[in-house]
Amino acid sequence: MTKKSHSITIRDVARQAGASVATVSRYINHKSPVSDELASRIQQVMDELNYVPLVAARNLATQKTNAIGFVLTYRMYGDFFASLLRGAEDVTGEAKLNLLIESRQPNSNGKVPPVLGPHNTDGLLVFVDSLNDADLAHLSDLNFPVVLIHRSSPAPLKIPSVMVENKAALIKIIDHLIEQHHRKKIVFLRGPENQEDSYWREMGYRLSLEAHGIPYKPELVLPGEFDREVAHKTILKLVMTQMEFDAVFAGNDDAAIGVLAALRETGKRIPEDVAVIGFDDQNRTTPYLTPPLTTVRAPTEEVGRVAARQLVNLIRIGQADPVTLLPTEIVIRQSCGCTG
Repeated sequence: MTKKSHSITIRDVARQAGASVATVSRYINHKSPVSDELASRIQQVMDELNYVPLVAARNLATQKTNAIGFVLTYRMYGDFFASLLRGAEDVTGEAKLNLLIESRQPNSNGKVPPVLGPHNTDGLLVFVDSLNDADLAHLSDLNFPVVLIHRSSPAPLKIPSVMVENKAALIKIIDHLIEQHHRKKIVFLRGPENQEDSYWREMGYRLSLEAHGIPYKPELVLPGEFDREVAHKTILKLVMTQMEFDAVFAGNDDAAIGVLAALRETGKRIPEDVAVIGFDDQNRTTPYLTPPLTTVRAPTEEVGRVAARQLVNLIRIGQADPVTLLPTEIVIRQSCGCTG
């Protein structure tokens, strides 16, 4: 029994025709020639499956709006997002494009459809998990320009991405805590579940411990969520357990603010009793904390700028770098135990 046409997707056609989704899309859109034999096979499958291309969606995807969408998670606060947006705005302004912003619940699992897309933008910047893999696959089926920020592409889709170096920076900064300040009981606060930044930072943490012969202790790896309130509660609970620790990698600078507050509230001296380090170096805040925060400087504004530039290139010339990995650097201040 043939499926109804509205339940058939371009992926079904590609699978049965033995062709890629991109090839079927080229055939439907007449963007570039395919062989007569392959064209005949694709058309035969479309007829058998009663597949009707989404002409309206295709037309909308090719209609220029002079706008780029930026899809973010709902946690849109702090210097991190301000820097990210400032970088993107620099590029869209130069390109004479409007920048539209949508804030979404992360990992929405398709329950809430995106507001921004082919009907009102020429392309999307997508921050971490603000769109799920199914959303991304749908946009890919439409050949709609997308650039991912702080996450890599789902394996089959090959969507361009812009990220920062996490693992090497964490190795270096944990090495610093161990070698220069003799810290061995180092707490690691994880970011949100399934975020690649958190994963690679934890890998760097583990590799540094291993290189120094320090056993990995799961009880010292705790939730931080890149959020000051979560980090604050986590450290308060940890102190109440009377578990010994002498340093905290907070996950990011915002979480570090919560860590510093919790340590002060429980009578811990920083850095004498507990060293604290962050990640991002939002320099409107970190140098002015008490004590000033040792952290990893990430080029957040440049991430926004590079991602927007890649998206403009994808829209205008159909090309973008598959993966861009921007370097980070260690910034030493007083919260780790250094005096200079």
